[in-house]
Amino acid sequence: MAYTKLFTRLNKNSVAEAGGKGASLGEMINAKIPVPHGFVVIASAFDRFLEETDLAQDIQAQLDQVNYKDTNSVDRYANVIRDTIAKTKFPEDLKKEILVEFKKLKCPYVAVRSSATAEDSKTASWAGELETYLNTTGKDLIANVKKCWSSLFTPRAIFYRHEKKLLKSKVSVAVVVQKMVQSDVSGICFTVHPVTQDKNQLIIEAGFGLGEAIVSGQITPDSYVVDKRDWSIMDINISRQETKIEKIKGLTKTVPVKKADQEKQKLTGKKIIALAKLCGQIEKHYGFPCDIEWAMEKGKIYITQSRPITTLQF
Repeated sequence: MAYTKLFTRLNKNSVAEAGGKGASLGEMINAKIPVPHGFVVIASAFDRFLEETDLAQDIQAQLDQVNYKDTNSVDRYANVIRDTIAKTKFPEDLKKEILVEFKKLKCPYVAVRSSATAEDSKTASWAGELETYLNTTGKDLIANVKKCWSSLFTPRAIFYRHEKKLLKSKVSVAVVVQKMVQSDVSGICFTVHPVTQDKNQLIIEAGFGLGEAIVSGQITPDSYVVDKRDWSIMDINISRQETKIEKIKGLTKTVPVKKADQEKQKLTGKKIIALAKLCGQIEKHYGFPCDIEWAMEKGKIYITQSRPITTLQF
């Protein structure tokens, strides 16, 4: 059985095997949206890893002992589970299959991202609960796939499952392995204004460097409001940015933004409109409001994720 699938072989109905992220990337690539190429280590690879190593019972035994009223208890059992997964031997044939697919991508660095199979329904969003490893090389790939698997058991993820009453329902995790975009500018787009909930407006957030800086809240991004009826820019709010995340000698680091660039607008008017139209196309394709992650490298815009907006109250 193959445990990896190219994005081109996945679509929005592939959540059970590829998780929310993987299914969404497959759906978009097949709709001719500019998505960086890659593949998914499907969820059954993780299930097989747990079965073959008898880890499933061990993990359940640890989870049964968690006292959810005590954060130290959640932390303690999360660490035990993650350490156990890290120390457990990776099946050789699986390792080989993943590395063969990685070589076919012909790129030195990939983003390795967790994709939960119970991910991002309109009522629950795993965004930010599971882990992502940027600028991963062939040397670190298998270890980072394992870390993505074990991020299903971070304290936050365990507590989230408890809170959403998902502890007894089966949640597995697939892993997205995708060509790394070394973005000069990146950010998020909400295709419906998340504050006013105006369906005719979309909002783009943009910052210098890799998108993790915005997602993790390290920087305040620029925000641009666009009217979807005529693609006119309604509002531009420029934020001062003193640091950014980028790849330095193969490592993902936080570095200062040049003094002269700190007050600069991150995207030109022309790029704002091009990106807004692309995000509008994605929303039209899905038929519901989307929360979209994007990245721009050397002037070219890529879409790296799209999920339903879970906070709208229509």
